[in-house]
Amino acid sequence: MLKLEHIDKTFNPGTPDAKRAIEDLSLHVRPGDFISIIGANGAGKSTLFNAICGSFPVDAGRVLLDGHDVTLLPEHKRAKVIGRLFQDPMRGSAPNMSIEENLVLAAGNGGWLSRATRKEKQGFRDRLALLDMGLEDRMKQPVGLLSGGQRQALTLMMATLSMPKLLLLDEHTAALDPGTAEKVLALTTKIVAENHLTCLMITHNMQSALDLGNRTIMMDQGHIVFDTEGDERASLTVDDLLEKFREASGKKLDNDRMLLA
Repeated sequence: MLKLEHIDKTFNPGTPDAKRAIEDLSLHVRPGDFISIIGANGAGKSTLFNAICGSFPVDAGRVLLDGHDVTLLPEHKRAKVIGRLFQDPMRGSAPNMSIEENLVLAAGNGGWLSRATRKEKQGFRDRLALLDMGLEDRMKQPVGLLSGGQRQALTLMMATLSMPKLLLLDEHTAALDPGTAEKVLALTTKIVAENHLTCLMITHNMQSALDLGNRTIMMDQGHIVFDTEGDERASLTVDDLLEKFREASGKKLDNDRMLLA
């Protein structure tokens, strides 16, 4: 479904500030995979997502999606088949537009309500009701007035409205309070499962990385140092994961945010 072949990316090459963010990274994501990705700050997780989305050209390697080489395809064209959520709930939607207008835009109608039929608008309302946040009764309200959790749930719905081939979740619950984060994670799991989406999720919560999805990847310094699934993954504890990281990288994981989550 998604193949990354020997990807390299260095920022500010040839300068004292040169930083090799991804080095000779290869990854095969199968249709229906739900992969949790963990690693300390600077491990290359978000850079990996940016390489998949086409946010910058890679220095070497290939990106293939559904058998098509998209390495040189610009970001806006990849966005038609790749949905993405960010850590910041303020990204991914237009704050001055209403909930309804944002949904029309996400559905590919150019943001013009006149192009959405009554049936389509009712479909939006029905989908919002599934979020269980009361948003179906606030269709005309500007998105900027929503809480962080409401906005992130709406953005999740927008990102999956057109059933993307690939969904990327970049710590999409990290800015939310624990209760809201749990609700958005449950909603994420439900949407991914019901629609059979292929999903990659960056998380700082090591327990979530073992509990959610079918596969867990650990990154360090631009490399994938550990990749587990099936019975091996099911038997792992957080302490086991820390030991696997030490064995693979030769060092202890030193990230309070991850260890305390």
